[in-house]
Amino acid sequence: MLENSFWKNNKTIIIANTILIILLWIIGVLYNIDSEFLFYEIGFVFLLGVVICVLNHRKIIRTIQNSWQPTAEDTDEKWEELREKEDFFALWAHQIKTPIAALRLLLQSEEIDAADCRQELFRIESYVEVALNYLRFEEMSGDLLLENCQLESMVKQVVKKYSTIFIHQHLSVELENLDGTILTDEKWFCFVLEQILSNALKYTKKGGVKIFARDLSDAREIVIRDTGMGIRSEDLPRVFEKGYTGYNGRIDKKASGLGLYLCKGVCDKLGHKISIQSQENKGTDVIITIYQDGLKNSDLTKM
Repeated sequence: MLENSFWKNNKTIIIANTILIILLWIIGVLYNIDSEFLFYEIGFVFLLGVVICVLNHRKIIRTIQNSWQPTAEDTDEKWEELREKEDFFALWAHQIKTPIAALRLLLQSEEIDAADCRQELFRIESYVEVALNYLRFEEMSGDLLLENCQLESMVKQVVKKYSTIFIHQHLSVELENLDGTILTDEKWFCFVLEQILSNALKYTKKGGVKIFARDLSDAREIVIRDTGMGIRSEDLPRVFEKGYTGYNGRIDKKASGLGLYLCKGVCDKLGHKISIQSQENKGTDVIITIYQDGLKNSDLTKM
């Protein structure tokens, strides 16, 4: 019975992944896209889709098996967890259609712009990574490796990943006062930086992004500052809610409302604090506060 539920547990993910693969293949055939490039993209999407489905299915099976004689309260909690996951992937499937549609239009033009195509493919890959990290997030406490990490190295790693977008949009990037180490998990901290930088690039049309650190008496703040359109004051209290896109997201139609929600959850589990300061038409500061004591190992069992 559990095996037969694989399709039911992963229906949304499988359909979205299949449509994406078929679309990429058809586009590649029709527009004579380099086969090696196309194979890499299709392979990447397929493998990540398989991993997401397997992890999701195993998680649901463990949830059912560990609930042999659940109380009414436990049952409600488990169903709520499953509904939350279904809502997440329904929203995710809806959002990933945007770069797919954009890619289709780009490839239908007489002169194909390879740079624009790569941008949309990069966005598709980013959405897939968000989905994968969402599944990992639920069992994040068992995947943490807290150590003193070089801050500048992590920031440069993330900036390099988005370098083509900086160049394409003619935006500057400035790094300042990033020497030294912070106590964190490198993989998860880089994930948070990626989501913040992705948002900054999405809503910044001119100027650029500045990433710098400032020292407090008992902590260190990492600030990601952009010169974008800013966030309305009425939207600020809700930016970390799942699925909330605010005014900018509704206008731009590229926001998923998932990135900042995950950033908040990851920072909470790492013992970090994340906050946002913004002014409309002036820009936004996303501030990650790393406390000197960090997260004690004894706290990991409480997550």
